[in-house]
Amino acid sequence: MATENHLLDPHHWVKAHADYLYAYTLSRINNEEQAKDLVQETFLAALEKADRFEGKSSERTWLTAILKNKIVDVYRKKSSGLGNIAEKKAEDEQRDFFDEDTGHWNDAYKPLPFGIEDHDPLVNKEFNQILQKCLQKLPGLWMSVFTMKHMDDAATEFICNELKVSQANFWVIIHRAKLNLRACLQKNWT
Repeated sequence: MATENHLLDPHHWVKAHADYLYAYTLSRINNEEQAKDLVQETFLAALEKADRFEGKSSERTWLTAILKNKIVDVYRKKSSGLGNIAEKKAEDEQRDFFDEDTGHWNDAYKPLPFGIEDHDPLVNKEFNQILQKCLQKLPGLWMSVFTMKHMDDAATEFICNELKVSQANFWVIIHRAKLNLRACLQKNWT
């Protein structure tokens, strides 16, 4: 097991880590029941793997790593069965939004300022709530790819391998997710 300074204390996991793990999961899954289930599954998996805890990280970091794998499994399930996106259609859509020569937004589609430069915690909380609602409107695969890339900072190659999408499809999905999120935020965040 771990060194004496880094022993696991499963009897205190719920009190010490449940709220943090639940909030972490909810920000990525946005389904309260599923978030609770994933936290419980994380604790069970940690109990089963307790003998493998080496003490190289904190207990919370170790539990969060287990939870991240559980969340990726959820993303994988959401993305299974979804067909590949027609790349030609996506290229045509991109021509509508971006100038072919410069890659910059066409004037008609330029994003409007969101006004999220405000550092007021209440404003940020409201914005995050709206962002979560907008994320939920995305197809499951798009939400999974966007969340893994921009919230979890996962590498593109890792995301493609885990969700079984090609790199070309990955970039199409990211592009479409951003366009949809932009439209949703512009509509709902004033």
